[in-house]
Amino acid sequence: MTRVVLASASPGRRKVLRQAGIDPLVVVSGVDEVAIIAGLGPDSTPGDITTTLATAKAESVVSTLDAAIATDCVVIGCDSMLYRDGELLGKPSSPDEALRGWRQMAGRSGQLYTGHCVIRLRDNVIAERAARVAVTTVSFGTPSPRDLDAYVHSGEPVAVAGGFTLDGLGGWFIDGVDGDPSNVVGLALPLTRTLFGRVGLSIADLWAANPL
Repeated sequence: MTRVVLASASPGRRKVLRQAGIDPLVVVSGVDEVAIIAGLGPDSTPGDITTTLATAKAESVVSTLDAAIATDCVVIGCDSMLYRDGELLGKPSSPDEALRGWRQMAGRSGQLYTGHCVIRLRDNVIAERAARVAVTTVSFGTPSPRDLDAYVHSGEPVAVAGGFTLDGLGGWFIDGVDGDPSNVVGLALPLTRTLFGRVGLSIADLWAANPL
């Protein structure tokens, strides 16, 4: 029975999987994202960057798994970033940066990129792997100054890519999405299903092996 391992501390990603019927084992990767990005070429696209980070996270967790888990499991690595005004943005470094970002993107739109990598292990060795990026366009509302100040000081924006959420407090200020909403939360279910298929797994089998 194939165990699902989520290589992420993101509560949003875990919630997406749990709401879709899978209770993953969470193992945090702890990779140096800054160093990985620095090692990529200047011509790397947002998709290249997020997929490379997702792959690094999955590979890092694979190397730490207990033999009993690695006998039969699939590891999911993800990385999300917001592409806006020609710049790829991760988590704001401070509340002030989050506030500046929101003032710039209010009433506008950006693209949320999430790189995905799945690695299937059988008998403690990598049997299959697949990786791809999902992109969803997010249309941002225009919060009042008071609401924006309260949102920034809630602490939520500095904990998430792009400084916003769809499934949390930030959902009040999202006017719409064009594409997969689960991708904005951090794990695109349609793409993950496709990647699972590429490594020989079905959702029905994973439901049975990873029940809530």
